[in-house]
Amino acid sequence: MNVTFDKQGNVNGVLSIAIKEEDYQAEVKKELNNIGRKHPVKGFRPGHVPAGLLKKMFGTDVLAQVVERQVGRALSNYIVENKLDVLGEPMISEDTKVDFTKDTEFDFKFELGLAPEFEIKLDKRVKIPYYTIEVSQDMIDKQTDAFKKRFGKQVPGEAVVEDALVKGEMIELNADGTQKEDGLKVEKTIFSPQYMKNDDEKAKFIGAKVGDLVVYNPFKATEGNVTELASLLNVDKEQANNESDFQFLVNEILVNQDAEMNQEFFDNVLGKDVAKSVEEYTEKVKEMISAQLKNDSNYRFTIDAERVLRKKAGDLELPDEFLKKFLAARSKEENAAQKVEEDYEKTRAQIQWQLIKEKVARNYDIKVEEEDMLRLARFYAAQQFAQYGMSNLPEDVIEKYAQELLKKDDVKSDIQNRAFEDKVYAAIQDAVGIDEKTVSVEDFNKLFEAAK
Repeated sequence: MNVTFDKQGNVNGVLSIAIKEEDYQAEVKKELNNIGRKHPVKGFRPGHVPAGLLKKMFGTDVLAQVVERQVGRALSNYIVENKLDVLGEPMISEDTKVDFTKDTEFDFKFELGLAPEFEIKLDKRVKIPYYTIEVSQDMIDKQTDAFKKRFGKQVPGEAVVEDALVKGEMIELNADGTQKEDGLKVEKTIFSPQYMKNDDEKAKFIGAKVGDLVVYNPFKATEGNVTELASLLNVDKEQANNESDFQFLVNEILVNQDAEMNQEFFDNVLGKDVAKSVEEYTEKVKEMISAQLKNDSNYRFTIDAERVLRKKAGDLELPDEFLKKFLAARSKEENAAQKVEEDYEKTRAQIQWQLIKEKVARNYDIKVEEEDMLRLARFYAAQQFAQYGMSNLPEDVIEKYAQELLKKDDVKSDIQNRAFEDKVYAAIQDAVGIDEKTVSVEDFNKLFEAAK
């Protein structure tokens, strides 16, 4: 077997593999003998099928399998041993013609797209801004208001407000506003005006008191949503398509009462005895908001780091035609080549940035370890619980859920990619000179508006 590589320009090449009969003959014979021992052939005992018959029956298929296997190994070994930095996957050349029914020698050619050679040198002379968002009193007040509502309670209210819960009974009406004799009667129902989709219907309830009669149209209020109507009218979905007006008797009004600023409130928000005064609570909430805003600061840093490193790397040369052909071949869409061409500039930029990140990873010997993924999985687990108002959970609960996340292949792959990126950006942050800037949230948001 003869393997040669012809590099064409900086980022393309053709790898040729020539196979002669002596390269595959022994392996083909061995495969045919194995078939003879295991595959039933009428008229012969296993292991006693004539070699000529085996070759006639299975020879072409076995030859193709053996040669393709040897070619695959040779291709992979050459790339690894010669440290070729390949983009995509090798593609068999269109001028490779193979006929396993009559040929005994085979020539394969593979087109290769190669990553460009370039350097990224980082030191403290390279400046990248890092924006720390200032936590304002307004942020603390808004967060406290949200906590007060979350840990508040429902109490009887004098009048209906938008987020109140209204309990009552309903009677279907005729078109003239009189009660429909055989109409639908709902003895108990409950809703909140804030979820009504029609503002005119919602307005009919605002300010109503216990004992008031309100005439409204549930169909309009829900915009005909069958699921919501069925729940409101206490009927099956099949019976819910009712467009009549109804008279609603208000029996009970429950409104939200904010939690008071006391020790119970501090414990609910922060955990038991973490804060014992308004001042301590305020400081802890400020730290909490600051930690949340740090994610935004880090995200902004990734944008600025990419901008600076792209500029240092320049416009990296890529095997564009090879990549277009490779991407089109992988796509299952109709008009794949046209779609690839339309999206290629965006794809090209993504490939260039991935190459830059991989170069940084090699320069700083970055590897993603199991503990890196577990640490990130714990963070994701805590975030998911927090979305449902479940904060300050025991560590063993977070740990168990994190372990479960890593058992899902797709989630694990996403976490691994995120862990890689986090370590790359951490390495960049350590290597360069950071231009620290403290800004208001308004000025921080303007950074993104300016980029549009």
